[in-house]
Amino acid sequence: MVRIDGSKGEGGGQVLRTSLALSLVTGTPFQMENIRAGRSKPGLLRQHLTSVKAAAAVGGAEVEGAELHSRTLTFRPRSVKPGDYHFAVGTAGSATLVLQTVLPALLSASGPSTLVLEGGTHNPAAPPFDFLTKAYLPLVRKMGPVVEASLERPGFFPAGGGKFRVSVRPAPLKPLHLLERGKVVRRLATAMVAQVPFDVAQRELTTVGRKLGWSAEERRVEEVKRSVGPGNVLSLEVESEHVTEVFTGFGERGVRAEAVAEAVAEEARVYLESEVPVGQHLCDQLLLLLALARGGSFRTLPLEGHALTQMETFAHFTDVRIAETSIAPHVREIVVRG
Repeated sequence: MVRIDGSKGEGGGQVLRTSLALSLVTGTPFQMENIRAGRSKPGLLRQHLTSVKAAAAVGGAEVEGAELHSRTLTFRPRSVKPGDYHFAVGTAGSATLVLQTVLPALLSASGPSTLVLEGGTHNPAAPPFDFLTKAYLPLVRKMGPVVEASLERPGFFPAGGGKFRVSVRPAPLKPLHLLERGKVVRRLATAMVAQVPFDVAQRELTTVGRKLGWSAEERRVEEVKRSVGPGNVLSLEVESEHVTEVFTGFGERGVRAEAVAEAVAEEARVYLESEVPVGQHLCDQLLLLLALARGGSFRTLPLEGHALTQMETFAHFTDVRIAETSIAPHVREIVVRG
């Protein structure tokens, strides 16, 4: 039984989700204390509890402490079962994070699976659906498994109500080496608005054009007609020869549209000027995939809290070795060996 202190690292929900994913893949039981101790509302919230229950369903696990606000959890997996699954957060909590908890196990399961997930699809502090389909899943497919996702309706914070479907055709994960991104072949800024004035999207896109020099043809507004509640998401997509990155900002009450756009544009600018293929958010996800493949490498920006927490969590479940080398002041090369 592996014992993990959930307050270590960034002290949030990622150490729990990564532990659940690795427990399913390796068959290793674990007990976690001080769950989300670093957050203002510690313990299991609705989206974390949904992730626990989803992992238990996929892995036929015995679970103790699976209740709202619980700060201690014991998880004993049996075997991963492919099949048809439906997981609903019940709030605006991120449904994409629920998917990322169970997907690693289903990538190497004995048969295909389909999943229907409901909840938030475009949430602050979580990978939005667009990042999932344009940045993350293409890399999964390069490594062997075939995973496709389709959005039925978006779900914004705080109303939620989003829904998407995922199909998984498993295959052994192959190591991936991503040291160059190649030439940038396409750039697109999308301002999504649902029950929000059209002017908000226009102001965001004007700011992106001013900050990054993107042309009018590289900027578009998407009006959502079928959302449960209001929402505004600004997404900057940078498609290169070898990888696509997506940078996202979320409109908030009391925050100017220009401020939202300036923050996202700055993140994209840093990425573009560094010439690395992998941004900081994609780095977190790719680390787990390479650990499961027991090999691979990539270049990214200097590591932040989430990535370091990932690496610390891996040590509880695997013997993979991860080396970080400074290539330039703002470039790091990560090498994973099994």
